[in-house]
Amino acid sequence: MSFVARLVSVVVKEGGEVRFIALDIHRDFCEVAIAEGGAVRSAPRVKTDPETLELFAASLGADDQVTLEATGNALAIARIIEPHVGRVVLADPRAVRGSASSALKTDKVDARILARLLAGGLVPEVWLPDERTRRLRRLVSRRAQLVRQRTRAKNQVHAALIRNLRPRQPMRDLFGAAGRRWLAAQTLPVDEQETVASCLREIDFLAGEIEQLERTMALAVLGDERMRRLLALPGISGVAACTLLAAIGDISRFPDAGHLVGYVGLNPRVRQSGSEKPRHGRISKQGPGEVRHVLVEAAWHAMRSPGPLRIFGERVAAKRGSNVAVVAVARKLLVIAWHLLSREEDYAFTRPSLVREKIRRLELLTGTGPARGNRGATRIYASRQQRDLELELVRQAERAYARLIKDWQPALKGAGAAPGRASSAVERQAARQETAPTPAL
Repeated sequence: MSFVARLVSVVVKEGGEVRFIALDIHRDFCEVAIAEGGAVRSAPRVKTDPETLELFAASLGADDQVTLEATGNALAIARIIEPHVGRVVLADPRAVRGSASSALKTDKVDARILARLLAGGLVPEVWLPDERTRRLRRLVSRRAQLVRQRTRAKNQVHAALIRNLRPRQPMRDLFGAAGRRWLAAQTLPVDEQETVASCLREIDFLAGEIEQLERTMALAVLGDERMRRLLALPGISGVAACTLLAAIGDISRFPDAGHLVGYVGLNPRVRQSGSEKPRHGRISKQGPGEVRHVLVEAAWHAMRSPGPLRIFGERVAAKRGSNVAVVAVARKLLVIAWHLLSREEDYAFTRPSLVREKIRRLELLTGTGPARGNRGATRIYASRQQRDLELELVRQAERAYARLIKDWQPALKGAGAAPGRASSAVERQAARQETAPTPAL
């Protein structure tokens, strides 16, 4: 069937025709193309100011379908158009470029190609998040930008010291109280002193802005049962839980944990052709990089905390090194998070006292709980005995997992991993031959 015939079969329905409208969006305008009745035509440009977009959306039909590439202002435009049409599809820009090749490259051509893809059901769709998820993503993105700016300012201070042959600071944190006293005692040229002073002022300002954002994120964590459930995972802080849920959104859109791992970009690349064996390479690193960052940070913490994840990380590190191991633990944390969210279960190896400490820190940051030093009437504080008991239970789980792994791995070549189980191909074949029926003569 030709593309035009397939297009006609899609657009014609009972009671009329569906219009497939594509927007090639830019900062100040959108190029519009409409696929209708098997033909594609261009429409006048639409300005991207709210008033013009509202008028444009009101002119659309309730059965119309609209697509636009997921770029900077796409979510704002989609939010205006959504109530007026039957469906809004956000297209993956990278996948669209791969599936639509043309000798011409203009805005009108791009819009017409996108309209054809939508009419044929070939648009690589990106999930359209709800307003709450959009807000969380904006908070996470803004905080990441401020942290990068603060890191650049700190690097400028270190660079000034290196340029002037200053020794390493004797303390761990150069920008704490002791570090700043040491920094003030260093002999630097006047212009370098001004640079350092300017950077310190910038660092202080950015620290205040980051704290304000983290306070807003902490309020979101305390008010969401899903984020509180994620706090039970080792290494997952309030910021990490907020970052994870901002990227995941609706967990039901991932049918299994593997889809979530692929979305975040922690799955290894695979190369295979013909009769060759598949080759696995580095992780794809596609998807939200900030999620990978917080998961790797949490993985380093998990590899130092008692529990099955530490044994898992040590086992991988012994074979492939610590860098590969921490990525494997990060992937394992993401898989566990999928199970917790999709099944609405609590983490089996949680330490309730540590979770309460995390929640208490969030309450102090937001000012929603009892004041510092006030236990409160309903607060439950863990005693030393309770904390030791929780730690012992986690260590028991760690030892049980270590024993399970040891049983999986044969101690000698050809030895079975479990009693009564054939461990080699020859033994398995012999076992099948012994149990096979005698052929008829």
